[in-house]
Amino acid sequence: MKAMILAAGRGERMRPLTDHTPKPLLEVAGTPLIGWHLRRLQQAGFTEIVINHAWLGQQIEDTLKDGSDYSVRIAYSPERAGGLETAGGIATALPLLGDEPFLVVNGDVLTDIDFQAARLAAQRMQEHNLLAHLWLVDNPPHHPEGDFGLLSDGLVSASSADGQALTFSGVGVYHPTLFKDTPAHQAAKLAPLLRQAMSQNQISGEHHNGLWLDVGTVERLQEADRIAQSW
Repeated sequence: MKAMILAAGRGERMRPLTDHTPKPLLEVAGTPLIGWHLRRLQQAGFTEIVINHAWLGQQIEDTLKDGSDYSVRIAYSPERAGGLETAGGIATALPLLGDEPFLVVNGDVLTDIDFQAARLAAQRMQEHNLLAHLWLVDNPPHHPEGDFGLLSDGLVSASSADGQALTFSGVGVYHPTLFKDTPAHQAAKLAPLLRQAMSQNQISGEHHNGLWLDVGTVERLQEADRIAQSW
């Protein structure tokens, strides 16, 4: 099973730190933020990693190279300036990801989500004709209304008023079919694809109660550094 780390964001809220350093390379406890994902993916048995990039992307390639420092193999999916949004980035990387379900992780979060569970999620997706499985977390203070509703049967509703209102963690397993109508090399958002599939009962999810931190501000970068110091 392959994994993709989304690393194409500009990191506007992190400026001026991101003016000269791409956000995934900002250090957390002496390791690039994206490096924590690579370590945990490798520990979970993932060795084939795809990374997309746009802003200062060459720095990411120059730093991580082929992935051997993390005992993985990295393939890169460069995007045009400004990036392609999440769905556009994934659709563009599909030739590197193959025909089976794959794990996708936002590059700007710090989390202890069990990546090993992605394989079981992929198996269940195949058995029940699902297009995605999402990890959902408690709504953070800056997003109290949540994104989606987790239902009692494990499916996910597009309305946070249904079931348990939770926030999408940025970690999910996707079947390539979800992106069949999304052109490569064109910007496209993920949420509309997910909501359409949710309306067809094709998205499952689970509530992650552990660590999840959206490293979207300088203050949260400092918090991530404090957390990772104990790792």
